[in-house]
Amino acid sequence: MTILITGANGTVSGAVLRSLGDLDDVRVLVRDPAKAPAGVAAAVGDLDEPATLDAAFEGVDTLWLLTAMGPQAPHASMNALWAARRAGVRHVVRLSAIGAAHDAPTRNGRLHALSDVELAASGLDWTVIRPAFFMQNLLGSVNGDTLYGGTGEGRIGLVDVRDIGDFAAAVLRDPAPHKGRTYTLTGPASISLREAAADLTEVYGTPIAYQPVTPDDAYRSMLEAGLRDWDAAVTREYLKAYAAGWGDRTTTAFTDVTGRPGRSFAEFARDHASLLRPAA
Repeated sequence: MTILITGANGTVSGAVLRSLGDLDDVRVLVRDPAKAPAGVAAAVGDLDEPATLDAAFEGVDTLWLLTAMGPQAPHASMNALWAARRAGVRHVVRLSAIGAAHDAPTRNGRLHALSDVELAASGLDWTVIRPAFFMQNLLGSVNGDTLYGGTGEGRIGLVDVRDIGDFAAAVLRDPAPHKGRTYTLTGPASISLREAAADLTEVYGTPIAYQPVTPDDAYRSMLEAGLRDWDAAVTREYLKAYAAGWGDRTTTAFTDVTGRPGRSFAEFARDHASLLRPAA
């Protein structure tokens, strides 16, 4: 069995590669082979350029399909599915988004809904994973003794990207039991960032306060940091939805598939203390 990993240099696919362990039957799709992760075979191709994909997909049995957030995502996903069908890929495991639906409160969620439907109609075996807000999104959010966040008092089923990697690896290694399944993947608890600050207080041994930031202020800060407008605007859409309680959900999907509980925010905070609160 050969597994092809897309988005290999990103946070989530990097976690998937680490969780897969033995990479002898794994290859990564990259535009530049010099930038392929170490220790894994590289196939050269670009999801935005369908003519580059036939050779890259040749001999692949299972595809991990992750497309970059943006208005072009359905185009990239479509190209990948077309190449997968021509190459005889048997199963596609697709990273979607929490709450993906035609009436989702974010453009990203609505775009993912289009690609999820296309995958289901492709004739390929498929599994869709819809993860919640990543704990890793909070890295760098502690400044001094304050945690800054744009989700207000909303509670969210935060998930550790390491758990997404473990979950995806389990599905990729044995996809048949997951055929036709859509999994909403969350952490073990739905918490507010104010509660997260209490966990950080325990980690650092000093009081950490939570300071809400309005979605509009967060949007302006993202633009000042160099984020492109589409990404910043869609992130603002997510922040508004989370502040209104849209992310207040948990599922048992992670434990059902892996047989163990997901990592709590407190565990994540202990493991990433220096990254959450960078040194001055």
